[in-house]
Amino acid sequence: MTVHDDDILDFDFVDDETRELAPTTRPGGTRPPGGDGPRGGGGGPRRPQFRAPHGITPLLRLAGLVALAILVVVLLAIWVQGCAAEDDQTTYSAYLGDVGEVGRDSAKVGADLATLLTTPGLAQTELETKLGGFVQRQQLDVERARDLDPPGPLTPAHAYAVQALELRVTGLQGMLDTFRATKDTDDQTAAGQQLAAHGTRLEASDVVWRDLFQGTATATMTTEGVEGLNAPASVFVENPDLYTARSMSSIWQRVHGASTGGTPGGLHGSALAYTEVQPAGVQLSTTTETKITISTDLAFEVGVTNSGENQEVGVKVKLTIPAQPTAIAKTGTIDVIDPGETKTVTFSDFPDFPFGENTTVQVTVEPVAGETNTGNNTAEYPVVFTLEPS
Repeated sequence: MTVHDDDILDFDFVDDETRELAPTTRPGGTRPPGGDGPRGGGGGPRRPQFRAPHGITPLLRLAGLVALAILVVVLLAIWVQGCAAEDDQTTYSAYLGDVGEVGRDSAKVGADLATLLTTPGLAQTELETKLGGFVQRQQLDVERARDLDPPGPLTPAHAYAVQALELRVTGLQGMLDTFRATKDTDDQTAAGQQLAAHGTRLEASDVVWRDLFQGTATATMTTEGVEGLNAPASVFVENPDLYTARSMSSIWQRVHGASTGGTPGGLHGSALAYTEVQPAGVQLSTTTETKITISTDLAFEVGVTNSGENQEVGVKVKLTIPAQPTAIAKTGTIDVIDPGETKTVTFSDFPDFPFGENTTVQVTVEPVAGETNTGNNTAEYPVVFTLEPS
């Protein structure tokens, strides 16, 4: 082994201050006994020496460096995870906003359809034109939904949203085709049943949107840890009674009853059936004064009966309390009511009542088109308002 080899193997793990001092040389150039030679022999090559570190300072430094490295890695992982979660929240929010806009436009089509079907004096040509426009608007909503790019986990839920919109297109197109195909027929019952079948698809679309799209999307976001966001609603059929076979049959009769879209023949009429105080359930009398206890949930329920032979739409009901200095007046509407059917209008959220005064509650049902007997359309009930007992 050469001197260079000795230098290579002479490892040093400590600072200069802790370095072991080499043996000194005696005067005269001799080494002390037990020198570098083997077994204390003469001047052969030195045996390599491996020195161990002295003290705990180097170990503490090493431990500190390792801890610092771990801390950096942990903080970096947390930062990356936070950025990813923030990106997910933004992506989900943007998608839900876009699909919500489509859902709201589709719901507006449903509201416009209900308004069309309850329009007095509706002519066949007007119905076909507007219904065809609704089909086009709804088809556009389908295309807009298909063009959306949902976050990966919401892809199954988004497919249900598209399915709901497609059901609405199918229902609208089916109604339009039925009105056209039955234009020259006289079978009111069969036409009503066919129209109701297409109305069922419209109702089913609401179930698909609510249970499958909203339900699946909500569950998925919970699983993915996306918080603070809600899947948007889209309700196409606000009043299911409008799309029953009986109701659709009456609508068909009303549209086809007059060749010019005017008032169909037969008896027309609406009658005030009753007025009841809620939540007490006390029915008002036109001959006996009724004491009414004032409360925050006080309301009046007015029953209206279709006393004619035709379906009536847009029936207006007015309730008035002639208080001083300003009368209390409220108006409600019954969208559609079939012959012999009784429907209700509820009036609530009143301002201050005329406490302690003898007054009246006046109710009027406005006459429908073609109505000749209006003697049963109004009533005036004597009442006195009292405070709740303390």
